[in-house]
Amino acid sequence: MFQQSRRAARIKPSPAIAVSVQAKALARQGIDVVDLSVGEPDFDTPAHVRAAAVVAMEAGETHYTAADGTAALKQAIAAAFLRDYGLRFEPAEITAANGAKQVICNALLATLDPGDEVIVPAPYWVSYTDLVLLADGTPVEVACPAAAGFKLSPEALEAAITPRSRWLLLNAPSNPTGAAYSEAELKALGEVLDRHPHVMILADEIYDLIRYDGGAPLSFLSVNPGLRGRTLVVNGVSKAYAMTGWRLGYGAGPAELVTAMAKIQSQATSNPSSISQAAAIAALTGPQDFVATALAEYQARRDLVMELLEDIPQLTPHRPDGAFYVYIDCSALIGCRSVDGSVLEDDAGVARFLLDVARVAVVPGAAFGAQPFFRISFATSRVRLTEGCTRMAAAIKDLTR
Repeated sequence: MFQQSRRAARIKPSPAIAVSVQAKALARQGIDVVDLSVGEPDFDTPAHVRAAAVVAMEAGETHYTAADGTAALKQAIAAAFLRDYGLRFEPAEITAANGAKQVICNALLATLDPGDEVIVPAPYWVSYTDLVLLADGTPVEVACPAAAGFKLSPEALEAAITPRSRWLLLNAPSNPTGAAYSEAELKALGEVLDRHPHVMILADEIYDLIRYDGGAPLSFLSVNPGLRGRTLVVNGVSKAYAMTGWRLGYGAGPAELVTAMAKIQSQATSNPSSISQAAAIAALTGPQDFVATALAEYQARRDLVMELLEDIPQLTPHRPDGAFYVYIDCSALIGCRSVDGSVLEDDAGVARFLLDVARVAVVPGAAFGAQPFFRISFATSRVRLTEGCTRMAAAIKDLTR
């Protein structure tokens, strides 16, 4: 008889993926759903990256590699860190895995013991707290309200740190809010952490190249070089290079941490795909014009979506600084009644209503640790974004108190 472990029982499936599965199930029934739930670029992987994968296959690069990446890939990752941030890393300080999610998981598994705490600013990416629980840690959620730009303040960070604090998990630009920190804001957080040498920093910067302020990419570590000995910078090729399905993420940090993470990975999955590694080298070291082209299109989509959403008086969208999400305050909808008589009791109810009535898939804020909100992704065409927002407006208009 099957008996689920306590570890498995502590975590839940990804809510964003669950919503997308529902949307796809409706689509198989012939129902047109505008799926704004999943954060996945709709662009094809750049041609030169795909070509590099073909060359690698034809050259026989189809065998096992070192558990956490080839020497060539680590050199490419080091070159990208130097080019984008002026950060220098040695190969022993770099690890590659099956997506940035595995890098984060490896780091937590390699460092957490039962009772260890991980500070997680909320709203947060849906997987963070579950990954902490999977590693027997305790997530400590710190509310970062809309009035604070959904960003962690130095005061809130200071208050959250205890003797059991092991990590601060900082995601910027953020999923789900798109919030990005300025250099001064990152410096202020670094000053707090400098006073607490037992706290490590996991800087998830997977959306670093998707920022709308016109400035250069900004890394926590480049602003706080004095914290290098306890900072792990996590990134990957999924978002900036439209390579979600290739499953290739990477991290850079202290060599002893990277060694421990590689040990975990060697027993869990071994190396990431050799073909994906070859493709990632091409993405990181080849022409970068795709990144700029995609960024310009994302910004146009953001501006379009904000204009459409701001015309819906019951919704309060928050303009993102980066990434490709809008986090939307739907508190004005709570307590409203739909045509069938059902009451929208929370943001999960709002998301169900939008899927059932408007045929638009969104992710409720409860999944991100902040309510009542929902998240949409604008990593899809302007036509579909316009259709989705139009449908939401029409469905919401029919709600009553």
